[in-house]
Amino acid sequence: MKAVVNYFSDIFKGVKTLFAGMKVTGYYFFHARKEIITQQYPENRDTLKMFERFRGEVIMPHNENNEHRCTGCSACEVACPNGSIEIIWSRRLNPETGKKKKTLEKFVYHLSMCTMCGLCIPACPTNAIVMGKKFEHAVFDRSQLTKVLNKPGSKLMSGVEE
Repeated sequence: MKAVVNYFSDIFKGVKTLFAGMKVTGYYFFHARKEIITQQYPENRDTLKMFERFRGEVIMPHNENNEHRCTGCSACEVACPNGSIEIIWSRRLNPETGKKKKTLEKFVYHLSMCTMCGLCIPACPTNAIVMGKKFEHAVFDRSQLTKVLNKPGSKLMSGVEE
């Protein structure tokens, strides 16, 4: 007799939890969002806006005089967990002080290895790099995903120091 009572109480508990789950599902069914959530990509490529927190790729902004804020300190390279950033620098003679100073040669970014974690951005003491919004990176040749972020002939902005 006790087994029969346990059997029916288990059935009752199962039906009760089923209705609890259906209550949540029913609420979201009848209180659905009214705006369109699904985007018709790639047809809407012209009007598509990525949300603010999106991390697409690392970029190095340059101003109109082809100047950047990167001092070549390698803090972003050290912060990157999988080595997708390479800083190539050299010591050059500073004509103003007459001393050798660390100068950025190339800022190499391997997009194919990047996990878009964003750890390099807060590590940069001069805010030289930011995360961009570009997300279309499909290429046939993987070597095209290796980019040099500092533009040819670019130099350090005045007033930016290590």
